[in-house]
Amino acid sequence: MPELTLRAGELDGLRLHYVAEGSGQPVILVHGLGSFAESWRHNLPELGRQTAVYALDLPGFGQSSKPFRPYSLAFLAAAVEGFRAALELPRPTLVGHSLGAAVAVAYALAYPARLDRLVLIGAVAPGFGYRPSWVYRVLSVRGVGELLARVLWPGLLRAALARCFAEPDAAEVDFLVRSSYSARTSRAGRAAFLSTLREVRGEFRREAERYREGLGVLERPVLSIHGRQDPVVPVIQAETVAGALPNGTLRLLDRCGHFPQIEHAAIVNEWLGEFITHSVAR
Repeated sequence: MPELTLRAGELDGLRLHYVAEGSGQPVILVHGLGSFAESWRHNLPELGRQTAVYALDLPGFGQSSKPFRPYSLAFLAAAVEGFRAALELPRPTLVGHSLGAAVAVAYALAYPARLDRLVLIGAVAPGFGYRPSWVYRVLSVRGVGELLARVLWPGLLRAALARCFAEPDAAEVDFLVRSSYSARTSRAGRAAFLSTLREVRGEFRREAERYREGLGVLERPVLSIHGRQDPVVPVIQAETVAGALPNGTLRLLDRCGHFPQIEHAAIVNEWLGEFITHSVAR
């Protein structure tokens, strides 16, 4: 898997690993909390037949650098912009899953002129009153989160991921748990996970109005894809967010939980291809 090192301000020296397929119009895939670039493995080959698609490990995750620092949405969005600039990608489409959708939203509001369009999958969107499950609220408590992460991490990962699927697939859950496991569950990896959880939760509360207002005037086309049986982000949340977007389209999937790009990869790939090549009906 290739990597690059960013050279700018607070990002100086930050290593980002990524996976790339295809050529043409650029697309950047942004994973969710605790995930990694290869979680897009069902989407990369198909999208790569139509576009130049890049799936990166956000800082703190996968095999990217894991500095001990606050992991705010602004920091993660700046890392995505650093990645785009380093590869000289002209106005990519950003596809964000779960918390990666929040990063994509933060990017869209911070760098609107550098973005073509936006896709939100199983989106945790800031500004619309999202309340995380009790598991994440417990993990966000300082001290408690560190203890649980140290002694229960494999079980926590497996249980948290299994509940994300409408029909849990043991092979998919096992892949998402085992891939780059040592790097993701290192001391630095656990610290980055908990910092992200805490920083983003606080940011959702403090800056809800700014995000809501920003999305309400966002001119870029936005496609939202959501599972009707998503146990992490209720479908009403996706409907509310889509209704607030001036150029938004919402597509829902039956028998689908929090991972549409895995649970229904073929149709999601079709929708993404249509939208990215500007032919989706809006």
